[in-house]
Amino acid sequence: MKTRVPSFLLLACAFTLEAQVAKQANEGYRTKEGRDSVAKTLAAPDRDEKQKPKELVEAMSIKRNMVVADIGSGTGYMLPYLSEAVGAEGRVLAEDIFPDFLEKAQATAKQHNLSNVEFIRGSETDPNLPGNGVDVALALDSYHHWDYPDKMLAALYSELRPKGRLVIVDYYKRPEAMPGGRAMGHIRLDDADVIKEIEANRFRLISEHEHIKGSQYMASFEKN
Repeated sequence: MKTRVPSFLLLACAFTLEAQVAKQANEGYRTKEGRDSVAKTLAAPDRDEKQKPKELVEAMSIKRNMVVADIGSGTGYMLPYLSEAVGAEGRVLAEDIFPDFLEKAQATAKQHNLSNVEFIRGSETDPNLPGNGVDVALALDSYHHWDYPDKMLAALYSELRPKGRLVIVDYYKRPEAMPGGRAMGHIRLDDADVIKEIEANRFRLISEHEHIKGSQYMASFEKN
């Protein structure tokens, strides 16, 4: 005689078995002390020289009045640059899953007198942006932290407007991409495989170029 397993138990098992793919990359984010340590690197004085934020924003082709989301905003490093790009009538949505990071991002916005920035608490599976309400979503150094990329991409697909763009700026998975060869363990996929993964989730690659020589690339996608 076969035993029938209740459907709710099958569903629970399915969620239990689903892999969190970025475990190693997220190790330092699991405690407040760890996030405080990460925050120091995100707000380091020399980050502009390494990250080239002005060149990054220019390459994103942001227009005035757009709604731009900063996915995984952290301490709000990109907020002044994005805020200036969209102008007073545009909006910047600063999203993060950690309340302590959002507090730091709010402090950054206050320090720079940014009046067009809103703050959103996202989750590991959904950034919780307005449905069909975002022109451009930027994931700067954050894609490799997504534990559930398929679910995040499905959510972003519904939250981007028609012809909305997803911009990924991330490290190569190559020994020289991060100091001490750290990228080989920290980064989940190299750029070619990131592109395949995103295209498999109803996005179309429209451009890719090297952002930081030997270290980072920028890939832009459009909703199919």
